[in-house]
Formats: sequence, structure tokens, C-alpha cells
Amino acid sequence: MTTQTMQSPAPVLLRAVAVFGILFGVITLFAGGKVLFGDPAAREAAGNVVPFVLRFNFAAGFAYIAAGVGLWKRAPWASALALVIAVATGMVLAAFGGHVASGGAYEMRTLVALMGRTLIWIVIFATTRRFFR
Repeated sequence: MTTQTMQSPAPVLLRAVAVFGILFGVITLFAGGKVLFGDPAAREAAGNVVPFVLRFNFAAGFAYIAAGVGLWKRAPWASALALVIAVATGMVLAAFGGHVASGGAYEMRTLVALMGRTLIWIVIFATTRRFFR
């Protein structure tokens, strides 16, 4: 007779959040890299890019992957990194608001993406912090 080991919901949830963070980071790097380093057609297709937002999002992709790997390994710093990502993204969102208020060109999808990224990382932090108390 074999015994089955049941995984508690906590590690399963933590692993799921970790995988999400890693995949989100990879997608972010791919999408941002395509605009930053791609051909002129890729840059034109992106529309009214706000350069500081694009550079921040691309760099943040590396942090997303690091946070995901840390969460996979159950490293306490990874939850703190999720908070740092959320706060930094919120700050970029505020700066983006200033850009828009001053009449700068932008795409509405940039606003939606920044709000979504901020919310996602707040949720990741809130979900994971209890595992590392």
C-alpha cells in the first residue's frame, strides 16, 4: 500500500504565483525588448510610447523573474521584492499621470497596463507575505 502525500494549499499557491511572476517577466521582456531593440516597424506599431515607462517596464521584467524564482524557492526576500515592484510601478504610474497632465502623447493601453501591473504586484505581495512571517 502506498501513501499519498497531499500538498497543502499554501505551497501550491506559492508555486502558482511564482510561475505567474516568471511568465509575466518573460512576456514583459519580450514585448518591451521588441519595441526597444526591434526594427522601426515594431516601434511604429507601438504607437505613442512614453520612453521612461517603456524602459522601466523592460527593466522591471528582470525583477519579475527574480521575484518569481525567489517565490519558487520560498525565499523571504521575494515577497519584499514584490512590494518594491508594486511601489516602483505605482511611482511610474504617478509620473505617467504627470506626463499625461502636461499634454504628453501616450496610448490608453499604457495607462491600463500600468494600473494592471501595479495591482498585480500588490496582489502578489499580499498573497505571499503571509508565507514569510
